[in-house]
Order: sequence, then structure tokens, then C-alpha cells
Amino acid sequence: MPEHPAVELLTTAHVRDLLGLTGVRPTKTLGQNFVTDPGTVRRIVRVAGVQPGEVVVEVGPGLGSLTLGLLEVGAGVVAVEIDPLLAERLPATVAAQAPEVLDRLTVVRADALEVTELPSIDGVAPTRLVANLPYNVAVPVLLTMLERFPDVAEVLVMVQAEVADRIAAPPGSKTYGIPSVKAAWYSQATRAGSVGRHVFWPTPNVDSALVRLVRRDPPAGEATREETFAVVDAAFAQRRKTLRAALAGWAGSPVRAEAILRAAGVDPTLRGERLTVTQFAAIAAAEPGVAR
Repeated sequence: MPEHPAVELLTTAHVRDLLGLTGVRPTKTLGQNFVTDPGTVRRIVRVAGVQPGEVVVEVGPGLGSLTLGLLEVGAGVVAVEIDPLLAERLPATVAAQAPEVLDRLTVVRADALEVTELPSIDGVAPTRLVANLPYNVAVPVLLTMLERFPDVAEVLVMVQAEVADRIAAPPGSKTYGIPSVKAAWYSQATRAGSVGRHVFWPTPNVDSALVRLVRRDPPAGEATREETFAVVDAAFAQRRKTLRAALAGWAGSPVRAEAILRAAGVDPTLRGERLTVTQFAAIAAAEPGVAR
């Protein structure tokens, strides 16, 4: 990493020691699996494309494995951590491993689902999200951050492989669903690599994957995000049914659903899994005033 000295990243021994110091016992509830392989951390940072001087928001920094990797390349890090013990310990860990980068770390002790503003570092606002997201809340955290922080232009997150597949799935695939469409409202999502389970401690029962999201403008048209997402939720609540049937409750009746679909230029006999986010937005726009 040019012009920035290497930082001693966390290994399994470090993780075990830090867990002893904090008194934290990894829990499935919080999805706590800590990365213990420096090579994997550096790979994530490299794939994310993080540049010196950028500010990155990291959700769930845990013991600081990825945090140190981001700081190593010259980025500032706004670390959002829900666990009070881990949030309190993180600056001390960075100070012990690499005191020269501590001034580029800001810790926000909060639930990422409730954060409404992110601090700047030296006047620079976060423009990237790079994180190892807990499996149980990965999708809601990702969608919340995209919704609330439009300055975040690019995302690289490590999530359960199955979740990565769902987020990046194209229309027509078996894994295409609500996460796929809602992520597509904000961004273009693609798989960016696989991560084996053995780089974590404790070792999870599933493999992980990297997914990249590059922000883009939402679909053109009159429908709002809330209106479009209401159609998406209704369509996938009964995903095996045709849109005419699946949207009957949202529209008020099957007949009205068909009229709306035809007005939007969508075949009523299709299923939701065939539609792009632009088509869902067109359906929402075709009937203003319905099921906000």
C-alpha cells in the first residue's frame, strides 16, 4: 500500500486476546464472527477500491479487523457499532496496533438501523460503505444506509453467500426477490468474490461473499420509493401467483390490478420475479393514490 506503512492487522491470537479484554462473548444474535486473516482483510479493502483521503463508513467493526485495514491505506473510518463494549474498546485497539492512524477513526456507538447522520472527518463526509455485515441484519442495514446517506456512492460488503446472491440477482433468476429489487432502486449490484468460512472466528456454518453496489439514479417517473416498494412487497408476498392475483390486495381487486398493470405496459400474467425495478416503478405510477 504505497506511502502508508503496513499496519499489524488482527490474527486469531489478537481476536482471542481482545475478546478476553472486552469480556465479549460472540453471539449469534448479533451475528458476531470476527475476521482473523489479514490477507482477507487487505483483499476486501483492495476490491473496495478505497483511496487515501476518502472517508468510509463501516457498520459493525467489531474488534477492528477491517477497520485497521481501511486505516492502513490512508482512509478515514466512521465506525458504527451497536455493542457498547466493542465500541469502547475499538479506539484502544487501533492505538495499540497503529497509533499514527488513530486520528482518522471516529466511533459512533449506535444501531445502524437507527442512525440518521454520520460525522465527517476533517471536513470530509463518508462516500463509501465497506463492512462485514452481520448475517441476520445484512439486508435491512444495507437498504437503510443507502436510503439515508445519498453521499455514499459505492458499497462493498461481506455477507452470507446466499444473501449476496439475492442482492445481486437479475430478474428471472430463482434468487431474484425483494432484496434484489430494492437494492436495484438505489444501485447496480454485482457479486465481487467469495470468502471461505475459515477466515472467521468463531467459524460460521456458512460461506460468505462480497457484493458491490454502485449508486445510480432511481427509475425515472412519478412514483416514489415508498410507492414502488409497496408494489414490490405485494408482488413477492405471493411470488408464485401472477401479478394480477398477487397485486389484487394492493390494487383493491384482481380486475383493478389488471387495469393498472396494462396501463403500466406490464403483462398481468407475469410473476413478480420477471420484472425490473423500472417496471415496478411504472406500476406504482400507473395508479396514484392506491395503497401508499
